[in-house]
Amino acid sequence: MEILMLKKDNLRFGMLLGFIAPLISLVVYYFVKFYPLHSVSDFFTFVARNKGQITAISVPCLILNIALFTFYINTHRDKTAKGIFAITLIYAIAALLLKFVL
Repeated sequence: MEILMLKKDNLRFGMLLGFIAPLISLVVYYFVKFYPLHSVSDFFTFVARNKGQITAISVPCLILNIALFTFYINTHRDKTAKGIFAITLIYAIAALLLKFVL
């Protein structure tokens, strides 16, 4: 059943995947780099104080979206790929804005 879900060709499904994948990547990044020495609030405080870390964190988060986008393009599920791409652009623009506005 779960594998059939990944075979959908739907714009909303692509947007959902594009939204969730970077969040999963962010959680993995936190556990690899900061856990158990630092709390989640310490992690976000560190990022807010060190603007260069925004790029260092956003790139691995967006790489997962790039992999998903490539998979869905290569399997000719263009609507899903469009959704992933749209959310990836939003994440990238948000990361740039955070870096230069904070």
